[in-house]
Amino acid sequence: MTTYVLVGTSPTDATRRHELRSQADRLGAELAFLQLATPSLITVLDRLADAGTSRVVLVPVAGGHDGPGPSWVRRIAAHWWRAYGEGAPELATTAGALTDDASFDDLVAEARPITHGGPGLTSPAWEDVPRHRRQVLVCRGPRCTASGAEDSWVALVLALMRHDLGDDDVLVTHTGCQLPCNHAPVMTVQPDDVWYGAVDAAVAEEIVAGHLADGQSVERVRLRRQVRDH
Repeated sequence: MTTYVLVGTSPTDATRRHELRSQADRLGAELAFLQLATPSLITVLDRLADAGTSRVVLVPVAGGHDGPGPSWVRRIAAHWWRAYGEGAPELATTAGALTDDASFDDLVAEARPITHGGPGLTSPAWEDVPRHRRQVLVCRGPRCTASGAEDSWVALVLALMRHDLGDDDVLVTHTGCQLPCNHAPVMTVQPDDVWYGAVDAAVAEEIVAGHLADGQSVERVRLRRQVRDH
């Protein structure tokens, strides 16, 4: 018997858990996430393997612009399979991502098995610590998400591209709640220890042009952080 697992890959997918739960129920599938939500893919795979499941097909969902894509689901699943060892179920992943219920049957019919030690299960780049000068932490907590954090993130990334700032210049990372929720959406620039609030798409572009490209913080939306004395 085959068990199907819908896999949310992006921070956006993490914020629409109820929608994905309903979709999984309609399709008779389990639900798991790669990041920022539970249950994790590894937790679900462990549970299915421990229960004696013989075959699992993983189906990534296409719900956000910032997901790592089906290839990452395959890599993470292959790593889990090798680590679990004897007793791991037969594992397969779909080549594409699920966009709606109607595409489910066609996707799973073409699912590709994962084999132990197969190619493309890791990347040499994963050995290197990133060389970025600054890191932008984009809050994807509940309040920030509800206040438009995804639109702010998209504007930030597009502005970085226009200013020719790549990963070696600025590393963009999504986080859970950063706590000053009344100032949502919130972004933080490290190691500068500069916090920004009310970061809509226009402000995100200002942060790139002024702070990340020119080194000047955008003071009108900066949140002052009180550092505790020791």
